[in-house]
Amino acid sequence: MKRFLIPVLILVLMALFGARLLHRRTTASSNNSQLENVVINNGARVPVLVELFTSEGCSSCPPADKVLTSLMEKQPIAGAQIITLSEHVDYWNRLGWTDPYSAADFSKRQYDYADVFGGDSVYTPEMVVDGRSQFVGSDADAANEAIEKAIKAQKALVEITRFQTATGAQPQDISLQVHVGNLSVVKSRNAEILLAVTENKLSSNVTDGENAGQRLLHSSVVRSITPLGNVSDTDGQDFNATTLVRLSDKWKPENLNIVVFLQDKTNRQILGAGIIALNK
Repeated sequence: MKRFLIPVLILVLMALFGARLLHRRTTASSNNSQLENVVINNGARVPVLVELFTSEGCSSCPPADKVLTSLMEKQPIAGAQIITLSEHVDYWNRLGWTDPYSAADFSKRQYDYADVFGGDSVYTPEMVVDGRSQFVGSDADAANEAIEKAIKAQKALVEITRFQTATGAQPQDISLQVHVGNLSVVKSRNAEILLAVTENKLSSNVTDGENAGQRLLHSSVVRSITPLGNVSDTDGQDFNATTLVRLSDKWKPENLNIVVFLQDKTNRQILGAGIIALNK
């Protein structure tokens, strides 16, 4: 049975920003042929990973969803390549509406951030920039400020190459080559490389819960996150991996992106990121 403790000070602060607060950790489980496309990340701009923890069951979340979409579409910070992830948590599903994009894995990922940010509580909407800073997700000014700071950090270079899928593979399979270089700037050897599939242009007609009667629009919705390997396994060399990604037939390929990022397992900081659109 979940227990919720709402310290007065935190409650007041979060209320000022219109964020929904959930307390006490809960255990969350859930779990080569021709070149077609090459990663957008070419070194001209510094990639910055912006994550939004959100829920269709949270009335404070739609404004934050719009901020994330604006960051993705407008790319407002000079010198930054803003890569966005929308991760729908599952702990608000109890309010009467089950978010169709939610998963316990995303709730666990948010709790992992809570560990390094100094607490066992989480809230929505929460935005995390490069694993280095967090704030209420609807605060566009805070997002811009955090991104401007994040572009000053040295990053590993992430390159993604798409190949024609081998004969005999399923129609929804895609073949990718992932290369992570410039690892000399990465101080931590305790880092992992993760691959996320995201989908744009999603929507829901919410019929229950706090957002009942609304049609909610979403971008960069994370469909899956898969580990590819660890920096510690490279012996100081560049990381290279070939992987087959199986896409659900419920996802629209023209709206999908592949995001690969390097994350420190201890302090959760993002050490590099890249993105490729499957509609190119």
